[in-house]
Amino acid sequence: MEPDTKSEAKPGDKPEVKSEAKPGVKAPAEAAAGNDRLKAAVAAWVANADDTAGSDGGESGKPRESATSGKSTGKPAAGSDEKPADKPAETSGAKPAAKPAAKPVSEPAAEKSGEEAKAADAPAGKPVDRPTAAFGVVKPKNGTAKPAETPAKKPSDKPSDKPTDKPSDSAADPAADKPADQPTAVFRTVKPKNGTAKPAEAPAKKPSGNEAEADKAADKLSDKQAATSGDQPTALLKAPAVPAAGSAPAAGKAQPKGTADSDSERTSQFVPLKSDAPAAPAASAKPAIPVSVTPPTGVPKAPAEAERTKQTPLPPQSAAGAEPAGPAAPLDLLAQLTNTPPPPETPVRTAVRRVKIWTPLVALLLIIFCVVQAFRPLPDPTLKLTASKSYAFEGAKPSLPWPTEGQGHVEVSGLGTLGSFGEQKPVPIGSVAKTMTAYMVLKNHPLKLGENGPMIDIDAKAVSDAGKESEGESVLNTVKPGQKISLRDALSAVMIPSANNIARLLARWDSQSEEAFIKKMNETAKDLGMKNTTYTDASGLMETTVSTAEDQVKLGKKAMEIPALVAITKLPSWKDPSGTTHRNYNTLVPFDGAIGIKTGSTTKAGGNLLFAGQKEIGGTTQLIVAAVLGQHKAPIIDTVNAVSKKVLIAAQGELRDHKVVKKGDVVGRVDDGLGGTTPVVATKDVTAVGWSGLTVSLALNDAGRKLPHSAKAGTEVGLLTVGSGPGQVRVPVKLKKDLAEPSFGSKLTRLG
Repeated sequence: MEPDTKSEAKPGDKPEVKSEAKPGVKAPAEAAAGNDRLKAAVAAWVANADDTAGSDGGESGKPRESATSGKSTGKPAAGSDEKPADKPAETSGAKPAAKPAAKPVSEPAAEKSGEEAKAADAPAGKPVDRPTAAFGVVKPKNGTAKPAETPAKKPSDKPSDKPTDKPSDSAADPAADKPADQPTAVFRTVKPKNGTAKPAEAPAKKPSGNEAEADKAADKLSDKQAATSGDQPTALLKAPAVPAAGSAPAAGKAQPKGTADSDSERTSQFVPLKSDAPAAPAASAKPAIPVSVTPPTGVPKAPAEAERTKQTPLPPQSAAGAEPAGPAAPLDLLAQLTNTPPPPETPVRTAVRRVKIWTPLVALLLIIFCVVQAFRPLPDPTLKLTASKSYAFEGAKPSLPWPTEGQGHVEVSGLGTLGSFGEQKPVPIGSVAKTMTAYMVLKNHPLKLGENGPMIDIDAKAVSDAGKESEGESVLNTVKPGQKISLRDALSAVMIPSANNIARLLARWDSQSEEAFIKKMNETAKDLGMKNTTYTDASGLMETTVSTAEDQVKLGKKAMEIPALVAITKLPSWKDPSGTTHRNYNTLVPFDGAIGIKTGSTTKAGGNLLFAGQKEIGGTTQLIVAAVLGQHKAPIIDTVNAVSKKVLIAAQGELRDHKVVKKGDVVGRVDDGLGGTTPVVATKDVTAVGWSGLTVSLALNDAGRKLPHSAKAGTEVGLLTVGSGPGQVRVPVKLKKDLAEPSFGSKLTRLG
């Protein structure tokens, strides 16, 4: 609906701008009365808003042509309660002259008319809020009458040839009650209602040069907006400017009279953080008149540049405008935001940064290392010998009184071989084999000193074998069927009267058969290093049971380590359970320190004796073990005893002692494992026992006790030993000074 451009002029008002103007010529009244002219432009903007909402065939953003007759088409519809708003709002008490209706100016054209917009705001007393000028809504003065609102229609391809004769048709249309599909259509100003004055439409003027350019720009922008559909939530908030100051309105556009919004009519003001519009080119430019740009019907198109708050700093862009990529982008952005760009890299800065990074890590590792080293378990202390590891007796090797036949061998247990003679080859040994039988039984059935041990049933075989005494065998003929005999008595019968029937009985009792027991005998001989020994029976009666003097000495030394066996072999006689006394065939006992061991004689083997004797020397008891085999001079048993006695007495005479360490001498040290040592001394004189030409060894050990990490001076911490075996010399050693735990520094520097 186009408002009537006619209005009543009061005295003193500026003359109205004529609807017709020659192209290119400025109206003199417009130049003289700029304020009134700008006020009229505001009124024309208001009238244009109503005209756009009420027209059916007008194309958005393009000028509408008036009827050729030039008459006003803005009449109210018959029967309508609504009256056209013909009284524009007044500003500063002055009524502007009515001006022809003006076409809505497009946004680009509005931006060029900033001077006129400033001039229009000057009389109002307040500057117009340019981006949100559409918020200045004029409220209707009559509470019942409302301006007709019609939704925007689809623009036609051509402008309407006929003026709208009945503006009330659109108001009467039911579609007029529906809200327009424009997100910001409600921000259009409502033309104030005046019951007497009606704006008149002025005939279209021929556009001048500047106006034609503005119209063309507006048409291009309108066509571009019509071609693009988009959601424009705030597109209408922008206030386009009118054409530049001094230019006449474009042809076909009429500017109705109107006044600027008053303070009471201004409903809101929106002050953006930063306007998207470019800055004013010059201070003398006139303010642009805010004109509502009516978007095309349908979905509004998005503005050329999306509105956004410009206060948020944008990330730095490369020369091509693209976002930087790579790990350096966040650092560059941080540098721009803080305005402190990173200093350039230098070798010194790199070294300092590395020191700052690695120093705490190294310090933490050092602390952890120190704690771990301090609380690690300490190594066990050890004893180390600092004295000489051996001692050699002066003199030549001794010579013993050996027999002229057979073979013999003598050793001092723990010291070595004192002497040997004859060829060490396997020969029959007779009842000397019973030494292995006794050793095997006691090994499998240990017997403590003074105990009788388990009871053994006398089987029929033992009783039957007792009858072989007539055949020359040595037997225990006092046994009867169903009788029991203790283990100690059975061993005594084997080792003293040399009873063959009891030896076989023990084999069956131990291994359930003689064959199984003989197998064990050979296995044990092999374990003892008796390489030239073979057992074929438990009694030694068979000539196939052979051995050497050297092998039998090895067995004798092991047998003399069993106290229960030594207690039997050193007896000169034994009384059996029946009360019969049997003499020991080894006549060396109990003389000259002899303690056993076993005799053996057969026609094939001759006289044989495995014997042992002791000698007290240098505070020790030395064990001498010897064997003489193959003595065939009759009586063979007496011959072997006599020869063996000479060898035993000679061996005992060759032994001597020598002091190798004095009391208090440092013989070693305690090593704590971390470099600390504490000296140890002998608690008494250390004497080595041997014979001329013998070299004995010295050793320091902990005597099976765990050494402490700290101890007072004088604490016994080990033993100094000389030699080995039963005659080994043992002297305790003690700390010369306090044994201290390793220092903290030693703990830290320990490796491994």
